[in-house]
Amino acid sequence: MPNDSRPRSLPHRLLALATGNWLARSYLAVLALSVPAMFLFPENGFASIPLLLTAPLSLLAAVLPFGPGAEGGEAVEVPAITFWAAWLLLCAFVNAAVLGALLAKSTITVSPGSRESLPRISGPSEREGTDTARRASPGVRRARSLLAPAMDNWLARGYLAVVASSLGFFLVAAYLLPDPGFAGIWPLMTTAPLSIVALPVASPAEWSSSLAWLGPLLFSAGAALSGLFNAVLLGRLARTLRAREARPVA
Repeated sequence: MPNDSRPRSLPHRLLALATGNWLARSYLAVLALSVPAMFLFPENGFASIPLLLTAPLSLLAAVLPFGPGAEGGEAVEVPAITFWAAWLLLCAFVNAAVLGALLAKSTITVSPGSRESLPRISGPSEREGTDTARRASPGVRRARSLLAPAMDNWLARGYLAVVASSLGFFLVAAYLLPDPGFAGIWPLMTTAPLSIVALPVASPAEWSSSLAWLGPLLFSAGAALSGLFNAVLLGRLARTLRAREARPVA
């Protein structure tokens, strides 16, 4: 019987990553336990745990005009809660796939019928770049290897562009506008959940007024690092999806 070499669809590949190893399954199990805790202990801070576990995508629903608690009677509340639950499941599905990509094998298997790439003759500039990379210290090479997934694919680069835009808007509002309002909510949502840790660190109540100008800078630095971490995870997901798309299905 001939092998089916057609690549699986994107939802099938994401589902395989979201359920394919212990890390992704553990995340889904913790999320499943947090849902009944949200209803059993709503006043003890458990109500926000599902949102934090499915961030940053789940926080984007905050900009929509409907959700849990929407006014308008049962005809509005039921569709709003249904949409919110479906969105939460989708966010959990994506996050589980991202975590699953951390442990998935990312080596691309070349199919037997594919053409082998021809050897390339490197020019002087390419040889100089290779020599420079070889002369770099092991720590620098390791840092480049860790950060490479955040730069070599459109998914991570697009996410970093969104993070940079939100941070730029926040800094302009914080230092140039008389009333920044809630400008910090945008970098907070786009770089969650780690950026939530940077929020109390950047705005301690005991700071003097002379050092208050450091708050936006510290928050921006924490949000930028959180966004870079998220971009690396997204880049690893993109690499794994490319590898699974190139691998023939038996």
